[in-house]
Amino acid sequence: MASYSFLSLILLSITQLLSLLSPQAQAQTPSAPAPAPSGPINITGILDKAGGYSTFIRLLTETQVVNQINNQANTSTEGMTVIAPTDNAFNNLPAGTLNKLTDNQQVQLVLNHVLPKYYSLTSLQTVSNPVRTQATGQEGGVFGLNFTGSQGNQVNVSCGAVETQIYNAVRPGFPLAVYQVDKVLIPQFLSATAPTAAPPAANTTGGGSNGTKTTDENPASPPNASGRMNVGLGLVGGLSLFCMGLLS
Repeated sequence: MASYSFLSLILLSITQLLSLLSPQAQAQTPSAPAPAPSGPINITGILDKAGGYSTFIRLLTETQVVNQINNQANTSTEGMTVIAPTDNAFNNLPAGTLNKLTDNQQVQLVLNHVLPKYYSLTSLQTVSNPVRTQATGQEGGVFGLNFTGSQGNQVNVSCGAVETQIYNAVRPGFPLAVYQVDKVLIPQFLSATAPTAAPPAANTTGGGSNGTKTTDENPASPPNASGRMNVGLGLVGGLSLFCMGLLS
């Protein structure tokens, strides 16, 4: 009887062990929690975390270009690329450059730093130039940036007379690439509005370089000078004739 009870306990233990090893039991075992999805892309948040982009962040916000970038980066399959000038880049502009721009021109300036699709640094080295920017269509023109590769995977970017290097990938991955530059890529159609050196003040005191009036090198003879000379010669001739008459 005791052996029968012992055998029953062994069978019960084996049955419980097999039930734990069954696929159904394994399926019910709780799995590790899935990683929480990352939040939506926010270009100003990315730049603020990197630091040194306060002026560009302000322009993105005031022009509302930030909304366009965030919407396309979070919803488009093409992605987007932003060339972000640092605060030093804006500080090196001639004084008053941004203040002289109208609201619409500020939008055009910001859009000239935004490419309508995602580009990795490797793809920018061999891209077909010029690469269209979001400023295209502004003022009825097509505007783009030129990218060239150099040794060490360095990439240069130019816009008109402005040329600089891409120094850092603030955010390299798809769908939004953000690259740092140390110059502001001002479109050519906005270059005319940039402040220039003031011309020298007009000289109101005369034509001389020292502020004095200039005179002709050969000033005119005093009025009636030639007439007086003729009268003098006539008197001398008359006296000569009078003396010769007395001696004769």
